[in-house]
Amino acid sequence: MGEPASGAQRVLLRTVDVARQSGYSVQQVRDLERLGVIPAAARSSNGYRSYTPLHVHALRAYRALAGAMGPVAARQMLARLRTETTAEAASAINAVHVRLAREREEALRAQRALRAIQAEAEATGCEQESDAMTITELAEALRVRPSTLRFWEQEGLVTPERVTSLRARRYGLPAIRAARIVTALRGAGYSIPAVREAMDSLRQLDGQGEAQRILRQRVEQIATRTVALLRAGADLAVVVEAAGRR
Repeated sequence: MGEPASGAQRVLLRTVDVARQSGYSVQQVRDLERLGVIPAAARSSNGYRSYTPLHVHALRAYRALAGAMGPVAARQMLARLRTETTAEAASAINAVHVRLAREREEALRAQRALRAIQAEAEATGCEQESDAMTITELAEALRVRPSTLRFWEQEGLVTPERVTSLRARRYGLPAIRAARIVTALRGAGYSIPAVREAMDSLRQLDGQGEAQRILRQRVEQIATRTVALLRAGADLAVVVEAAGRR
């Protein structure tokens, strides 16, 4: 025989009870059940749903997880946790913490890179003709492929100068700095459209100061997502432990 259900698990709740305790509306509870965020409720002979406190924990966990990783990923995570061993579930949750920590470190690294670019620009002062670089030299300096620089050019992110009849590219200091900013933003996880928007802002506003503002905002967003994940902790533990007992 299996272990008897705990007193908490024997408690039966109505849909309205679950809604009240989880912070969702009655319709949202039904919708999230249909989407598989929570297990299907038991049905009585008259068709009424019966839930348990586990459903409430799952809904609370989903709310916090959605803030940490997005609603689709949160749904997938909860469905996965209900079928995995405790060790597998703990590993999956830990991976989310690791991913957020990595995103934060990438954003901080981008901030440091931008500060270095700004300090270098201030120390250099005027631009020198000898400071221009070929596409190969710039690609090697940034540790990207020349094809990446060509793609950024096509996307309007970096604009090199062109010389000779063979249209060989030459990058002056403005283009070099733009390429370094693009590298920093891409390294921080920004998509090409987001980088384009940021670079447009740089051209219109306060240059690297605007880039720093964008990255500070990203660090703050990651912190908010991390707090949401921490908030999910206790409820996730209940979901994981319930799955482990099955």
